[in-house]
Amino acid sequence: MAGAGTRGGLARVRGLLPSPASYPFAFGYAVLLLVTSLYSEYGDPHTVSALLRGSSTDVAHLSTAPVLAIFASALWIAGGIASPYAMVFIFVLATLERRIGGWRTAGVFLLGHVVATLATELPVAVSVLAGHLPASSLHRLDYGISFGLMATVGALAGLLAPLLRWAALAVVGALLVQDLLEMVEPLAAWGHPVALLAGIACWPAVRRVRLTPKG
Repeated sequence: MAGAGTRGGLARVRGLLPSPASYPFAFGYAVLLLVTSLYSEYGDPHTVSALLRGSSTDVAHLSTAPVLAIFASALWIAGGIASPYAMVFIFVLATLERRIGGWRTAGVFLLGHVVATLATELPVAVSVLAGHLPASSLHRLDYGISFGLMATVGALAGLLAPLLRWAALAVVGALLVQDLLEMVEPLAAWGHPVALLAGIACWPAVRRVRLTPKG
């Protein structure tokens, strides 16, 4: 009986992990991030540096090639695949995809990524034009999945039971407040709450999808 229970538990855990059949978006994205993370770790340093600079969502890139910058910046994990939130991201992505589907999950991620990026970079552009920041602020190294992660966390929270929902949001909120107080990376610190709110704004939409019978 114990063996059967263990096998059943492992099967449930495996069911939450992304696979090509059950979670095509989460699985494909996980593979892509693994490839780029390995390349950033073991690839030619000069090429990696050039790719990261070209993928940055700074004002300079957003003003000349906004679509390329938005999508390219989401191909990398700041800190690599060993980053503490990398596995959390894939788990959250797969869980949300299981509830609302791959295309809608991709939409939530992209919404948070775009909204938070614009919300943090547009003030930089205005500040440079006003003379409050140097022109060098237009050229920054800014890439990663953290804005998309915050949006998917916010959207997924709307599908949880009330107690678990508010507990999760309280934990995430405390971490975001800590980032705001420390201000190690100011734009990221402000962008993360914006992305989380973008995900929370998706609650009516994701709940309708979740409650709509398939087939």
